[in-house]
Amino acid sequence: MGLDVKWIELPAVQRRFLFYSAAATLVFLLLLLRLWYLQVIHYEELQERSVKNRTRVLSLEAPRGPIYDRNGVLLVDNRPSFQISVMRQDVENRELLFDALSGLLGIEKAELEKRWDAGRGFPIYRPVPLATDVSREVMEKIQEHSVDLPGILTEVRPIRDYLDQGSTAHLVGYLGEITEEELARKDFAEYRAGDFVGKTALEKSYEDYLRGHKGKRLVEVDVQGKLLRQLQMETSSPGNKIFLTIDRELQRATDEAFGDQSGAAVAIDVHSGEILAMASRPTFDPALFAKGIGSDEWREMIHDKRHPLQNKVIAGQYPPGSTFKMIVALAALREGVAGEKRIVDCQGDFEVGGSRYRCWKKDGHGPTDLRKALRESCDVWFYQVGLELGIDKLSQAAREFGLGGLVGYPLPGERAGVIPSQEWKRKNFNKPWYAGETVIASIGQGFVLATPLQLAVMTAALANNGTVLKPQVIQKIEDWQGNVLFDSQPEIVRRIDYDPQAWKAVRDGLIAVVNAPRGTGHAARLDDITVAGKTGTSQVVRRKSDEEEEEEVNGDIPYRFRPHALFVAYAPAEKPDIAVAVVVEHGQSGGRAAGRSPKRLFSVTWN
Repeated sequence: MGLDVKWIELPAVQRRFLFYSAAATLVFLLLLLRLWYLQVIHYEELQERSVKNRTRVLSLEAPRGPIYDRNGVLLVDNRPSFQISVMRQDVENRELLFDALSGLLGIEKAELEKRWDAGRGFPIYRPVPLATDVSREVMEKIQEHSVDLPGILTEVRPIRDYLDQGSTAHLVGYLGEITEEELARKDFAEYRAGDFVGKTALEKSYEDYLRGHKGKRLVEVDVQGKLLRQLQMETSSPGNKIFLTIDRELQRATDEAFGDQSGAAVAIDVHSGEILAMASRPTFDPALFAKGIGSDEWREMIHDKRHPLQNKVIAGQYPPGSTFKMIVALAALREGVAGEKRIVDCQGDFEVGGSRYRCWKKDGHGPTDLRKALRESCDVWFYQVGLELGIDKLSQAAREFGLGGLVGYPLPGERAGVIPSQEWKRKNFNKPWYAGETVIASIGQGFVLATPLQLAVMTAALANNGTVLKPQVIQKIEDWQGNVLFDSQPEIVRRIDYDPQAWKAVRDGLIAVVNAPRGTGHAARLDDITVAGKTGTSQVVRRKSDEEEEEEVNGDIPYRFRPHALFVAYAPAEKPDIAVAVVVEHGQSGGRAAGRSPKRLFSVTWN
């Protein structure tokens, strides 16, 4: 009670002083407790936040691995490109920023807004690309106005550089921005939104070898996000080096021989199966995809009736026409249906079951043996022999040579073609096989379809006396220390057993096609190298009647109705090294239109 009295007796000023002192002491104690809590309990967390407020972690893109031809000639490399990006957390007024940026970049504000929105899925610390592969002049303008462009970064990133433009586009493929579906897959765990990955062909199938390892750059920035200094850097490492089986000079020769015609051509080593050249025409420029293709350009490509994006070497399916006759001849010799001296009198047509099947030569070839039938491509000889052979034995022989099934091309997109049989027709059409269909199949028409690659594999097997080889496009893969990560070896699919005299008989006929008088492949003849080959012309519409043909001059046929021109060949005929298959879409004559490409290619090879 005494204490209460004393307190009451204290002057009012002194009481207030004691009260405020106690309150101040309590506040001070609370501040000390808070400071201890922050500096001791949450020290690491707060330090990390502080560092993030003044630093940025920027990714350093890794160059993709270069691609070379078989001789070490560079085909695909990388070049530096300038990219304009934005750090979203550093932007206070997006409208003002885009007003200034639109004029400098020459990009509409709506497009900049679209690209900003596309980056919402990125982490907040990740720069969002607004313009890629800009010119040095544009980049310098951006840097000059950097004070008025808060949050804008100028980055240098590698971009794919295709040195031969579209020459090997279908083999190499192209890049594209990674999709959300790809990001969700385990094999893309190390990727992030905005990265470019292989979308087709080699770039896609060998992504793990070609992509490098990204680096990181830790930089310090001011309150406006401007770069002050670099604190730390982890360098990127490029992808591995890939050496193709392609020979650049042969590839160029094949491209030049095509000119502006559509079609496909492929050259293959008859001993190893290595693809030395492959051209699919028309082609496209993969660099358009490397920097981001526009919607208008994409629509134009996919609606082009000549199909520039399709690799016709492996996916174009064509009636092989008379190039198929070598298979018929070999099968007939093996089965004893016809010998080298088998004579068929060609009067210009052949009748089966009331239907008339004409030879390409209206007046006929007269008495014709195997050599003449191949040399002058007599349809009637093969009508007769094919009918006696039967579709099932013909189908068996064709499949042995790689037709009617995948030949093992190591990249995606290969198609199997069609080699019909009685069972095949029952399964697909639920109808019986007719004799007239055998007649048509014997000259590579009707249901028969093959890819240019299949025809090249077939021709190589004929040239090497029956060894069917798996096609190869990768010679080796090396890292930057010279270690070989992959080295291709010849792969034998099967060996075909024929009597040596059968091989010789057919090969003699193919030599006559190119080198003998009245040979249909005379356009491919060379003075110093003996070329063996077979021409072919495949109809894309039904054959017209005599009356219709008389009314129609060859040059007046609409392009889409003109027959395809084909040519298969190998050289040197005495000791073959290279086999070639060429298809010129709507080229009309195999001897004229398709024969020039092998001639050009063989000339480059041995000169």
